[in-house]
Order: sequence, then C-alpha cells, then structure tokens
Amino acid sequence: MSESLNELKKIMEDNPQEKKKASPQKWAGFVESEVINLFDEHKIEKLAIEDGNGNKAKLSRTKDNGIKIEYSSTVLM
Repeated sequence: MSESLNELKKIMEDNPQEKKKASPQKWAGFVESEVINLFDEHKIEKLAIEDGNGNKAKLSRTKDNGIKIEYSSTVLM
C-alpha cells in the first residue's frame, strides 16, 4: 500500500518548481486518467485525494467492479 502512496505522491509532485493553479478541467482529467490507472492497477477499494488547492476526489469500487468517482474543484480568481 505504501508503494501506491509513494507512486501517487510522485505523480502529484512531478515538478515542485512549477506551482501552477490547477484548472477544474485539468483536475478532472488527472483524476479520470492517472488516478484511475493507479486505483485499478493496485486493486484499491476506496481512495480519497486532495491537492491542497481545494480540489478533491473520492473513488470507490462498486459491487459489479465498476469505479465510482466523485470530484470537486475550487477556482480562485
């Protein structure tokens, strides 16, 4: 499990020098691609992530082995 956490941290911290504001579209794309791949590859049952900028996502596996995703984004202007 700690391998999965380390892998997710690495994805989230790809380039710490570039502090970009995440747009809702980029957050959704990240959750629906990178996070789904990690979730599925490691057969995780539940996962909650937050990027520190108000963007959150919860993933859970359904009884029929589908994946339920809930995510929210916060935009500061």
